[in-house]
Amino acid sequence: MPVSPREYADALRQYAAGVCLLTVRDGIDDVGTTVSSVMSVSAAPPLVAVGLAADGYPAEVLAEVGSCGLTVLGAQHAIVASRFASAGRPSARHLLEGVPWERAGGSGAIVLTDAPAALDCRLHRVVPAGDHLLVLLEVTGMPALREDAVPLLRLRGRYAGLH
Repeated sequence: MPVSPREYADALRQYAAGVCLLTVRDGIDDVGTTVSSVMSVSAAPPLVAVGLAADGYPAEVLAEVGSCGLTVLGAQHAIVASRFASAGRPSARHLLEGVPWERAGGSGAIVLTDAPAALDCRLHRVVPAGDHLLVLLEVTGMPALREDAVPLLRLRGRYAGLH
């Protein structure tokens, strides 16, 4: 008997996942999206995989621009994660009011400076995967690394810090 999309989603809600913010500099503006489908792929070269909605604006802009920032969100970023998860074509600068950020050197994308980690990335490859895209990113820089920061997790549809 096949698994329904709802059953599948309900099962994976039981899996705690880290939460990241992917940002892309689109000319004058910046766009971003919350992602929890992220995994380390390779250390040499440094590659990370991210799942993005195939029909989403961030995936479209990333394909055009070819680079992005990926911030590992901290426990203090639950509101930021919610803002970017619900916005259709979010302007990153508007949604980050009051949150410290800077531009990553290579991509020029926004990364949060008070986060556990931030990666500057270049698009390596895109693999169609159902209604999503598996996006492989080559890490070209690490503008932020705070090993003492508490990461943000998503479990059963809610955000929580790992304490």
